[in-house]
Amino acid sequence: MPSITFFEEDIKFKLKQKESIRGWIVNTINTEGYKLKSLSFIFCSDNYLLQINQQFLNHDTFTDIITFDNSDRDGLVMGDIFISVERIRENATQLHITETDEMHRIMIHGVLHLLGYKDKTVDDKKKMTQKEDFYLQQRALNQ
Repeated sequence: MPSITFFEEDIKFKLKQKESIRGWIVNTINTEGYKLKSLSFIFCSDNYLLQINQQFLNHDTFTDIITFDNSDRDGLVMGDIFISVERIRENATQLHITETDEMHRIMIHGVLHLLGYKDKTVDDKKKMTQKEDFYLQQRALNQ
């Protein structure tokens, strides 16, 4: 049975509307032609995510998200998505949007990485942003 789970590491954070978010993510995965096996979202602090960034990616910078693809087959989604709640809050303030909107954007961003989308080049970033916008609109329409 496919699953999407939510965890907290070293912070207190409660994601709202978990069931509708699960449905939205499953619909996104299916629309892209993939199947979900398992997906974990781990909400954490800046320092917790910095340690992961240093240990696994050799980057010594704060970030809002790190995605680990654990799939063993093409077309199957299995992964862990670590999200810094502190970064989300700061980004939301700087972008003049709600924390919920920024959280949803970052969550779908991580899912899109697991679906093969990249964001290292200008063209890739543009495609990623278009996909984020599309699936965020789908979420808004289905609430």
